[in-house]
Amino acid sequence: MVQVTERSPARRRQSAGSLVFNIVNYSLLTLIALICVVPFVNVIASSFASTQEVVSKSFILFPSTFSLDAYRYILSTPTIFKGLGVSVGVTLMGTFVSMALTSLMAYGLSRKYLYGRNFINFIVVFSMLFSGGMIPTFLVVKSVGLIDSYWSLILPVAVNAFNLIIMRNFFQALPDELEESAKIDGSNDLGIFFKIMLPLALPSIATISLFYAVTYWNTYMTAILYLNDSVKWPIQVLLRQIVIVSSGMQAEGTSVDVIPPAQTIKMAVIVVATVPMLIAYPFVQKHFTKGALLGAVKG
Repeated sequence: MVQVTERSPARRRQSAGSLVFNIVNYSLLTLIALICVVPFVNVIASSFASTQEVVSKSFILFPSTFSLDAYRYILSTPTIFKGLGVSVGVTLMGTFVSMALTSLMAYGLSRKYLYGRNFINFIVVFSMLFSGGMIPTFLVVKSVGLIDSYWSLILPVAVNAFNLIIMRNFFQALPDELEESAKIDGSNDLGIFFKIMLPLALPSIATISLFYAVTYWNTYMTAILYLNDSVKWPIQVLLRQIVIVSSGMQAEGTSVDVIPPAQTIKMAVIVVATVPMLIAYPFVQKHFTKGALLGAVKG
């Protein structure tokens, strides 16, 4: 005969408390998720809405009539495709250069036997708090001949101090025995870095690469400062010009007729500027949290 044991009042109270906690927790998380998602859904829906619907409604979640006028307007000039090519090229090359410099410098600063390591770490942290400013940076870029060059969008921001510290902490968390055993087998520092450390640092590399890619894709101010030739402008600057034209102002580098309302064009511009990064994010999502947390465990 199976004996049925009744749960104690404390166990029932604990279960009831856990149930209430789960309900409140899931409700708050759902509310926060909606607060983040609903505005973006409104942006996407407004970009596909018809002129009449955009004018008559202030908030749209599901357009009653789909219209591609805003996207036809944005893509009606070949300069947009040139700008997309520039942004993709700068993003890929910039991310590669930044990761190469950041990973090499982070690995060096993570070695306790590096002479002057503490002073260099201090300079890195100092650069997070204080910078030369816009005008001195422009003068430096001009003095080295990078004006009107794509490298002016990459080299001045090639190494980010925050990303460097995260990657340095990740290398510091790896056991020293790995390096010692590799040196016993006759490997040099570069061999240890490329054959042992980098494969172990893939989560951190994926995370930092995403940070850098987003930075380069959103390049705007540096392009305004350093690129005088509008043919070399990245997509963000061209989209800004399109928004200006759609608002009834004159802008250089665009020659299309304004058909959709300015609000619809602004929404479509946001979608065009955001979707590429949203497409890239799922490929590094599984490494994102792990890489950021492992790099922030100890400093």
